[in-house]
Amino acid sequence: MPSQPYTKFRRSLAPLSDPPLSAVNEDLLRPLKDEVAEPLRPAKDSASEAQEAAQNQTILVVDDSPFERTVIRSAVEGLTQFRVCGEASDGVEGIKKALELKPDLVIMDLAMPLMNGVEAAMVLRNSLPNIPIVLFTLYAEQLRGSISPGLGVTIILSKADGLGPLLECLEQLLPT
Repeated sequence: MPSQPYTKFRRSLAPLSDPPLSAVNEDLLRPLKDEVAEPLRPAKDSASEAQEAAQNQTILVVDDSPFERTVIRSAVEGLTQFRVCGEASDGVEGIKKALELKPDLVIMDLAMPLMNGVEAAMVLRNSLPNIPIVLFTLYAEQLRGSISPGLGVTIILSKADGLGPLLECLEQLLPT
């Protein structure tokens, strides 16, 4: 013969119906109520966590050429795990968008209207000192010796070298 707690529980199990609340022995349910179970989550491996972290890292592209911005955005979003959070067409707009969007990195052209890339980088260095700024320009060879890191530019890359060095640089500056 079953013990007393099981008898009360068994009596509440009518076929194809829910037991009435009064028939369930509260002493049987109390241990279940006291235990707080963690929700089950799929196990994440370190690669998927790194990929997720990289997808949360954002980049602002500042270039006066709509074509160049589109090419850079396509390369960044198609070939890396990073996300382009915004675009700007000159240095002034670039500063405004950077202060608004707070990207993890800025890719900036040098020759732009209203304010060039070096001037904009100097302003951003004072406002957002921890954000790397990549100067991606056709004039990289002429500038390498003349621009110091104190001006706000983290690295100067040549557009003539293509997008490969730029994407490698992003991977180094925004480690996952």
